[in-house]
Amino acid sequence: MIDFELANYAVNENKSRGRRFKESYDDSKHRSVFGRDRDRIINSSAFRRLQYKTQVFVNHQGDHYRTRLTHSLEVGQISRWIAGALKANKDLAEIVSLAHDLGHPPFGHAGEDALNLKMKNYGGFAHNAHTLKVITKIETRFIEFEGLNLSWEMLEGVVKHNGPVVDNRKTDKYIHDYNKSYDLDLARYSSLEAQISAISDDIAYNNHDLEDGLRANLFEVKNLFDLPLIGKIYQDILRKYPNIRHELLVGEAKKQITLAMVVDVISTTQHNLEKHKINSEEDVRKSKKQLVEFSYEMEKTHKIIKKFLLQNMYRHSTVNRMTAQANKIIGQLFDFYMNYPNCMPKEQLAIDPTTLKEKDLAIFVSDYIAGMTDRFAIKEYKNI
Repeated sequence: MIDFELANYAVNENKSRGRRFKESYDDSKHRSVFGRDRDRIINSSAFRRLQYKTQVFVNHQGDHYRTRLTHSLEVGQISRWIAGALKANKDLAEIVSLAHDLGHPPFGHAGEDALNLKMKNYGGFAHNAHTLKVITKIETRFIEFEGLNLSWEMLEGVVKHNGPVVDNRKTDKYIHDYNKSYDLDLARYSSLEAQISAISDDIAYNNHDLEDGLRANLFEVKNLFDLPLIGKIYQDILRKYPNIRHELLVGEAKKQITLAMVVDVISTTQHNLEKHKINSEEDVRKSKKQLVEFSYEMEKTHKIIKKFLLQNMYRHSTVNRMTAQANKIIGQLFDFYMNYPNCMPKEQLAIDPTTLKEKDLAIFVSDYIAGMTDRFAIKEYKNI
């Protein structure tokens, strides 16, 4: 249950729009609306598989690199932090964060790009649309309905955490089709809690990718000295503790960088809420802009960090080799299953794939591959 007073602009679960399907049991005396959502996400197969899905490094590259699961947990923690400071709904912000990457295929963004390329003649592939498909159709754990039957606020938050969904009707086809039968108010901005989740995602991956890049020796601490905010933090720590162990240095810097970004978001968002006279949840949704954001200076810093990571990590030869391998594995698995659909395990599939038309088969194959972990995809690739 909520353990502090919510602001008027926060999502109040006692005023939730409910769930799409009526359920035959009611445990509201024991669990909150969003508490039930959290339990359903955490107990889903898709959530467990995030443990073995790439963030940047393929899962088996090392035990200490982030996976989609550890990333999602870190995003959830930052979301609760920011939401608490803004008197928003911490539970909803956290749960949107825990679910936001459920639609990612194996091998991270490299896998998504490879799958989207294979699906270019069949509607494309986008992880955000697939996340909605996972929680409303694929992850079926109840007799009475498809999907997890999450609250309206949860579904809306997952779909719109990066803003209104009005374009990309091709790759977002599932979102638009679902919206026809269950209106998620796509054209307007999401709740403040979903916006908090989106910026927490940025804060988390900037910080942990810097840490993982240092751990993988893709760049050195001295290469960070010219970066705004980050360079000063590292140099200040080294001046104060010149003999500090590398692991402690990186950990202390990550803590300070995260704090600086979080405080900046809280301050900037509070200013936006006052400036735009946001006094209700409805005011948030009808706003003309994203309210949860970095200040102008921090946004510049954020973009410089992203550029640094792009040049020194995401395009590093080590990562490029993993990306090339991911493209090869995803591509060949897709072609194999399209030619031999009866080689997919029928006990794990709801229908006989050999009865499907080409486009429907491609979507079926894409869904199957997207659900794989890195190691399962590698194993399947070796077996074909």
